Amino acid sequence: MEELDPELYTVAWLAPLEIEAKAALYMLDKWHQGRFPMARGNDYVYQAGEICGHNVIIATFPAGEEYGTGSAGRLASQVKSFFPNLWFGFLVGIAAGLPNFSRTPPLDIRLGDVLVALPNGESAGLIAYDLGKETEHDGFQLLRSGHVLAKTDVVVRSAITSIKLRAPDDTQMFLRYYESIRLKEHANGTFVAPEQDFDKLYQVSERSQESIVRRERRQEDKRVRTWYGPIGSGEKLMKNAPKRNELRDKHKVIGLEMEAAGTINCILVGVIRGPYAAAMAAAYGKAVLHEIKPNLKRKRARSVADA
Repeated sequence: MEELDPELYTVAWLAPLEIEAKAALYMLDKWHQGRFPMARGNDYVYQAGEICGHNVIIATFPAGEEYGTGSAGRLASQVKSFFPNLWFGFLVGIAAGLPNFSRTPPLDIRLGDVLVALPNGESAGLIAYDLGKETEHDGFQLLRSGHVLAKTDVVVRSAITSIKLRAPDDTQMFLRYYESIRLKEHANGTFVAPEQDFDKLYQVSERSQESIVRRERRQEDKRVRTWYGPIGSGEKLMKNAPKRNELRDKHKVIGLEMEAAGTINCILVGVIRGPYAAAMAAAYGKAVLHEIKPNLKRKRARSVADA
């Protein structure tokens, strides 16, 4: 098997979970056959290929790895040191959406939508919700209001803005990529989105009482929406409903996940997440790559096969 050259790869696609990595692999236009050299201290096996003319490596957690910012940080650190010519990166996969019906218009996030991390007013695009303290009068206060993380690379934010400018028709920029893998198989089935009746939203009150929120069905041609705003990242799942609602209301957080805070200070990743839908998030990631013209002066990787 041919040895791949780490110097030829400029984009890092971090997909911590197996299903996220599978969706990323299906997004490859071409799969590069071969393996990167390994040695003690280089502990990860990477997949490589081409997307929209970019040489991309896909990095995921080994089987049995604990989820969280620590594991993500170790992965990102090795990716950064192993690939010397990285231009930018993504963190793409699943997150918990935080619908908010107290806002006008309502933040009606549903399964199959896409969440993209961007700043919103005084709130950072990525908020480390583990870094804070409880106060007597003001509740949970984030350290430095969450502004402890580096920003996503300018080129990625610029590409995201280019897609966002097409809203509410921005979904047309990536739905074709989703459709191309919708019926592809993974370990637990296919990437077909669940029926709308499956998506039931339970609102949790300050007293931890649950009630179902009634929502109208979306038209099928407008079923998927993209939401832009701060995404919260922490080492552990946020199970405290009042604290989760406080993050949502005070810092305009649209979703929660467990890896971005560990990666952003190593690689300035664009964070793209989907409630339920790893494939939809991956499709948006490919749309971002389509917006960024590749550096064709760099030598192309050899041993290329159609994905």
